[in-house]
Amino acid sequence: MAKKSSAAPGAARYTVSMDARLLERFDKVIAKKGYANRSEAIRDLIRAMLVEEQWRDTSGKVAATVTLVYDHHNRQVGERLGDLQHHHTHLVVSATHVHLDNDNCLEVVILRGEAGRVRALADELIACKGVKHGRAVLTTEGSDIP
Repeated sequence: MAKKSSAAPGAARYTVSMDARLLERFDKVIAKKGYANRSEAIRDLIRAMLVEEQWRDTSGKVAATVTLVYDHHNRQVGERLGDLQHHHTHLVVSATHVHLDNDNCLEVVILRGEAGRVRALADELIACKGVKHGRAVLTTEGSDIP
């Protein structure tokens, strides 16, 4: 059972027991990442778990970024990506296109909508023939995460 903290309104204190070696490794990781303390790191872990759970509800409202790298000289891949985005304007919020070098382009597509539909479009964009690398970062609209 969590006790109310006197330090901050709405904050709850809790105690966690764990293997000392596990805690030592955790401390090293959070120090590398720049966390000020364990509480901040644990809050981020909890939020990540809540976002992951939010994505399990395929009808829930979510957001995502899809990062794609492809060969600039393959004109068909750019056209296919553009067509997919045009056919899903209800999910596509924005797209940014960057020329990485003479041969490679990077495109970042921001999606927002129902989790199932957003995930399906992200997968379709990544699987598009000619995409060298693609990755979706699934996140939340933020309203359900304190």
